[in-house]
Amino acid sequence: QITLFWLFQSLAVGHQYTSLGTQPILCSSIPGLVPKQLRFCRNYVEIMPSVAEGVKIGIQECQHQFRGRRWNCTTINDNLAIFGPVLDKATRESAFVHAIASAGVAFAVTRACSEGSATICGCDTRRKGPPGEGWKWGGCSEDVEFGSMVSREFADARENRPDARSAMNRQNNEAGRVTITDHMYLKCKCHGLSGSCEVKTCWWSQPDFRVIGDYMKDKYDSASEMVVEKHRESRGWVETLRPKYTFFKPPTETDLVYYESSPNFCEPNPETGSFGTRDRICNLTSHGIDGCDLLCCGRGHDTQTEKRKEKCHCIFHWCCYVSCQECTRVYDVHTCK
Repeated sequence: QITLFWLFQSLAVGHQYTSLGTQPILCSSIPGLVPKQLRFCRNYVEIMPSVAEGVKIGIQECQHQFRGRRWNCTTINDNLAIFGPVLDKATRESAFVHAIASAGVAFAVTRACSEGSATICGCDTRRKGPPGEGWKWGGCSEDVEFGSMVSREFADARENRPDARSAMNRQNNEAGRVTITDHMYLKCKCHGLSGSCEVKTCWWSQPDFRVIGDYMKDKYDSASEMVVEKHRESRGWVETLRPKYTFFKPPTETDLVYYESSPNFCEPNPETGSFGTRDRICNLTSHGIDGCDLLCCGRGHDTQTEKRKEKCHCIFHWCCYVSCQECTRVYDVHTCK
């Protein structure tokens, strides 16, 4: 099964996107597109580099959020299935990847529109309403509705099958996009003599994408486990999802869902896509998942000393520069056996 992230990734790492935004976009050369995605690509070819940039943002955020976990969002070069078989299963990891990918694309397209990088979109003039006390509308409010539409139309084009996996992917894709919308905030700038704030103009802005990543990581930790149910309808058998545990509240539109258990990712396994945790750096003093006990899965760890050159004894000189010496410090580096 080709998931939406593989399709996004074909935009981000294909040879024609070596330098994002500088190469001609050849929609027909992107592997794996269904007809609806191909039409969308041709109609919105101007913003496809932003879709690719959103993929890159999603990958980077995934790797940051899971840097201390057994599965650390490792990618495989020269492979359309950039996470290997990990996304074949309907696990928490698949849920997070779909959500952060959809959010990344919505974020990057929205930001590109507000910066004037595309002529088919721009600032949001709909979400204004009356100004507040002491400020007025100004600047360029980011059009998150357009960015979310692009992400939805392109990402969800494949998720129209009446099976459980499509239902799961649609929920998680939308969770990523809704999270962007829910975290929009008023950003303001002061105007006046000598830095005074006689006049303040405000506009709607997206948060830093790290805020989105942190929020989605919390949703990964509290993801809702579902069970698959089959129903007979006029169009045939349809699979739907319902919460496995009825005493938990049902998932909301920003919650992640899954229905298959994750492997433990302790040992390399080509069938599950696990790379194992051997030679991973662990935190000796941590009792969390990044600690040597848990990250190394009870195998123990090795310790080596490492010398690093760092700036030290820095002094501020009036006015206005800082001078530093260079010191060599010795650190213990712990890696899993």
